[in-house]
Amino acid sequence: MSGRDEAGLREALVASLQEVAPELDPVALRADRPLRQQLDIDSFDFLRVLEALQRRTGIEVPEAAYPAFDTLDGALTWLLAQV
Repeated sequence: MSGRDEAGLREALVASLQEVAPELDPVALRADRPLRQQLDIDSFDFLRVLEALQRRTGIEVPEAAYPAFDTLDGALTWLLAQV
């Protein structure tokens, strides 16, 4: 499992995104822009990202939290609140 600090959670999230979108360039990823638009992924791929993230961190993301995962910043804020 990745670390439960901001850097560790970001690393786990980016790795989960890359699992679904291997062409992702983490340097080009904008933290304040919608992730699904940046990666051109659909809702099924989005769920795959969350499943990969749960495997890496042990943190389950309930459906009510999905809107927080619109952006990288939002996702990290939500994840940090869980640890």
